[in-house]
Amino acid sequence: MRILSFNANGLRSAASKGFFDWFAAQDIDVMCLQETKAQEHQLSDAVFRPPGYKAWFKDASTKKGYSGVAIYSRREPDEVRTALGWAPFDDEGRYIEARFGNLSVVSFYIPSGSSGELRQGFKEEVMAWLRPILDGWLASGREYVLCGDWNIVRARNDIRNWTGNQKNSGCLPHERAWLNGMIADACGDGLTAAPATGWRDAFRVAKPDAVEYSWWSQRGGARANNVGWRIDYQFATPGIAARVAEATIFPEPKFSDHAPCLVEYAE
Repeated sequence: MRILSFNANGLRSAASKGFFDWFAAQDIDVMCLQETKAQEHQLSDAVFRPPGYKAWFKDASTKKGYSGVAIYSRREPDEVRTALGWAPFDDEGRYIEARFGNLSVVSFYIPSGSSGELRQGFKEEVMAWLRPILDGWLASGREYVLCGDWNIVRARNDIRNWTGNQKNSGCLPHERAWLNGMIADACGDGLTAAPATGWRDAFRVAKPDAVEYSWWSQRGGARANNVGWRIDYQFATPGIAARVAEATIFPEPKFSDHAPCLVEYAE
């Protein structure tokens, strides 16, 4: 199974740059999108409905043209869920889950706190509220793949300017502690002990020591100089994580300020 995660930073914008032509050549089974920045009725043109796929959307209802997540799949899910039960998060269009038998594929868009204290506060509320949900999923007996933009780096290998970003949202020590405290590998920042059992970072299963990024600021020539962050992940339960065969980040072609992230899970 080939699962792609991509923060489009506006799906209409990404499509105009040829994203769906590129997607058609990748042999994807399930695609998780974040930041569609559109309402579903604005995505009815054929370009947004590639042959062989069906699509499900969760749009932001509180602020039109903001946030938004989607799942594209070759196979019809048994069930699609779009709410976790807390309106401030759900209404921003930040979660959609497709269930295929005992496998759930989730598209998540965790808030950024980079715009100031108000949004950083909301991000931290989301982190505290989401943790027991994620713990429950891990213990449920279902297999999960959690795709998306988590707006947090894990460690030095996930950000070009480690030292200079220690006080910036997305690289704050307590954010990293929250994330790394759920991931059962040795690829964290060394400040938080990895749990004995936990989620696996699919990219790190395939590439434990790689230095690759999935997002670049649009200022200061960051992308041209590869001054990036890896904040887009696929976190998997141990069973399906054991089937990770390959992980690829595609910085080119450029469709967004994020790069598509692909993981292949052996059947």
